[in-house]
Amino acid sequence: MSSSPAVLMRLVASSFTIAEKAATIVRNVMSGGDLGIVEKSGVDDLQTKADRLAQQSICASLSRKFPKVTVIGEEELPSENVSEELIESGQNEEILKYPCPSQYDCIKEEELVVWVDPLDGTKEYTEGLLDHVTVLIGIAYEGKAIAGVINQPYYNYEAGKGAVLGRTIWGVLGIGAFGFQLKELPAEKHIVTTTRSHGNKLVNDCVTAMNPHSVIRVGGAGNKIIQLIEGKASAYVFASPGCKKWDTCAPEAILHAVGGKLTDMNGNAYQYHKDVKYMNSAGVLAALRNFDYYASHVPESVKQALK
Repeated sequence: MSSSPAVLMRLVASSFTIAEKAATIVRNVMSGGDLGIVEKSGVDDLQTKADRLAQQSICASLSRKFPKVTVIGEEELPSENVSEELIESGQNEEILKYPCPSQYDCIKEEELVVWVDPLDGTKEYTEGLLDHVTVLIGIAYEGKAIAGVINQPYYNYEAGKGAVLGRTIWGVLGIGAFGFQLKELPAEKHIVTTTRSHGNKLVNDCVTAMNPHSVIRVGGAGNKIIQLIEGKASAYVFASPGCKKWDTCAPEAILHAVGGKLTDMNGNAYQYHKDVKYMNSAGVLAALRNFDYYASHVPESVKQALK
């Protein structure tokens, strides 16, 4: 190992503290009372002041510290000087104690792409469903999601006085994932988590085809992956275009770091190159264990519709 930590580990360590800063911004906007909601491209495609400020904070902080890394954020924002109070320059020292996996030890800054969703679950945020909300920072190399940070700004928010609010989960392929208690459901227990607000016939037909014992409908891709790694659901099924690369990069890296799998509905891996199209056009299928069971139950009609 080199005398100073590899760029990947430094980027993850910085992303950890940057995500925590973004979470503080998200909470401050909510407590301030003015969410500054605008509609972007259609019904239920919302953007708030928290989305805008958190993205400015994340992207500017990353770009200042890692100027050669490509950073792609969800929100289209005018290029303007970002206030110094939004900049986070710290890093998580515990993460830097982990040796970088040998296959990533010599990565150069310019070879990394970071996908940022500053507030995943915006609709739920505006409706007060705060436990659905996450901040996502995903790191890709050679088109593959290899590391990620998921912050839950409102984790524990209903736990009452004295509870620590918020938590940050991080993971790197070849090291594992941390910040939560990994649990898995018995293989014979089929609990599907799926979209709360973007359902349609295709989605519902696919969920039904899984023969689930129960279905959990929640917002946010980050939140759904947390359902899998904490043993609340066994599969994440979204048979529709709709989510984007910034929704899935960090969650996929966390899931893969603990042995799970995420693909499109046809079983193809998603690519995270800087020039790739943003839309995950062929939907999302993910599971911590027993992925093949769910893949084998995807109806042919769904596969054809999402080719």
